[in-house]
Amino acid sequence: MIDFSFTENQLMVRDIAREIAVKVIAPNISEFDRAHKMNPEILPAMAKANLLGFCIPEEYGGLGTDYISLGLASEEMEYADTSARVILSVHIGLYSLPILAWANEKQKQKYLTPAAKGEIIGTFGLTEPAAGTDVVGIQTTAVKKGNSYILNGEKMWISLADVADCFLIFAWTDLEKKKQRDHSGISAFIVERDFDGITTGSIHGKLGVRAGNTGFISMQDVEVPSENLIYEEGQGFKIAMFCLDQGRYTVAAGSCGLIKACRDACINYSKERYTFQKPIAEHQLVKQMIANMEAGYEYSTYLWMKAGWLKNQGKRSTKATSLAKWIACREAEESAANAVQVFGAYGYSDEYPVERFYRNAKGASIYEGTREVHTLMQADYVLGNRVDTQLEKDLPVVNQ
Repeated sequence: MIDFSFTENQLMVRDIAREIAVKVIAPNISEFDRAHKMNPEILPAMAKANLLGFCIPEEYGGLGTDYISLGLASEEMEYADTSARVILSVHIGLYSLPILAWANEKQKQKYLTPAAKGEIIGTFGLTEPAAGTDVVGIQTTAVKKGNSYILNGEKMWISLADVADCFLIFAWTDLEKKKQRDHSGISAFIVERDFDGITTGSIHGKLGVRAGNTGFISMQDVEVPSENLIYEEGQGFKIAMFCLDQGRYTVAAGSCGLIKACRDACINYSKERYTFQKPIAEHQLVKQMIANMEAGYEYSTYLWMKAGWLKNQGKRSTKATSLAKWIACREAEESAANAVQVFGAYGYSDEYPVERFYRNAKGASIYEGTREVHTLMQADYVLGNRVDTQLEKDLPVVNQ
């Protein structure tokens, strides 16, 4: 039997996220977006509400809630602004959950527990100036030297680059395999901001997500203790793909929040704006655009919830997450474009939020796997060219 009702714990997390979105993010998001600055109150508010580790087990400082809760919180955050959802995506999806699944106990105690409590902020460093979708195109290296690795390279388009305390960094540990583009030569490391040789900076002039911090991480002869290697040498590509599964999941759920924000803005505006002596809500083509937003929201929600259900069961969710991310981002981009159309000339200015929705929506069709990548992935699944097997490491089963 299919049950679409939420548990008390899931509703609790949703309501906590909604309260932060309404009280902390929404009131001044336009000002921070115009200024291209991150609201300094968001992270402390999320930490105080235990929203930075709610789906991490209690033994590691979290609330032990499930992955549907993570989706609900992502939707609420993005309803207010994409930059707020990005925090959940990188700190929980791309940093904390991979450490929970792949790190050893000592690493979890040192780097996961304080992250779950909001005492430190983590992020994910895979993309480079000349390597995004082409993961084996990364140039960062980690050369073993005694009981350490010496890291050199630069990561680009890193969310929270100037804010995070720790970075999950991917680098080549086998330079021969690097020449052969053999991904089994890539490894993963936890790198602390305070390590010598680390420099970060912010990227300015972005089209969207202007209220979020995005930047670079430069590593010059950074000495990283061997104990900061995650799992084993040569497992970095698997870990990176696992990270992206978690990040894509939050992007899919968050995109539903953006669709809903577009829909609600258009509902309110179309009832107040008159043309030809009647509200534009009575014009058929305006109705069609709003109806498409509603449809997109509904079926995109079911897609990410299916992925969340699989995660709760401890089942591989790569296919479901890819589909949810592709479709939800596509629908968010279309909804935002139509929202600008509904608002007309006012949609073209920042007097109303839909122009911000439009700018923010575009990025999600690029990061965490482009729409083209997910299109090909889904084709390969149905054609039988791609089959997922259970990973040796995965998220713990959660019952709510």
